[in-house]
Amino acid sequence: MVRNGTAVLSSAEFFGRGRERLRFDVPQALIDPDIVPASGDSGTDRMLEIIAREQPIRPAAVLIPVVDHPEPTVLLTQRAPHLSSHAGQIAFPGGKIDVTDASPLDAALREAEEEVGLDRSFVDPIGYLDVYGTAFGFRILPTVARVRPGFTLQINQGEVDDAFEVPLAFLMNPANHQLHSKEFRGMERSYYAMPFAERYIWGATAGILRVLYERIYLS
Repeated sequence: MVRNGTAVLSSAEFFGRGRERLRFDVPQALIDPDIVPASGDSGTDRMLEIIAREQPIRPAAVLIPVVDHPEPTVLLTQRAPHLSSHAGQIAFPGGKIDVTDASPLDAALREAEEEVGLDRSFVDPIGYLDVYGTAFGFRILPTVARVRPGFTLQINQGEVDDAFEVPLAFLMNPANHQLHSKEFRGMERSYYAMPFAERYIWGATAGILRVLYERIYLS
């Protein structure tokens, strides 16, 4: 059961709501360079408007793999420490959309296979969330998916340092959604953080999880 201040959802109810509320229509904000995607934070949105004048906002796709245990979990990765950007941070499997990808969904599934060896035969895609803009110049389209237990992971150490699961109940509990702020390029912006044990989940990953909570639990 997933508990929060307003709802108690079983695993079946969570995935059922996802299928009712999410679709696979590709949002225009992913493919139209003239659209600056929203982040939910006014400071970050202002940053994106500045970045959009300096360089293209690059499209990317991530997978939100919700593992259908009796108590569902979300599979997350910790990026390798030697990467040039976001080194060591907690992330969803995913990355840039290649021209050879048939769709953002295909990109997310490909990246999950490349990064952690998640066989797509275990993945049941449910639908897209809204495009999420980041202050580092990405427009990210998340795919929510039900993942059947029993998979075996193979970590690509060139990209990922570790993969781990966090209870969905924890991530969907608004009491665990800390709101912080910091200055970036002279602008104050806010961001979510969801510390779990020794893991510090924050930034775009926590922001997308907050969007998932609002879409499934509040809308």
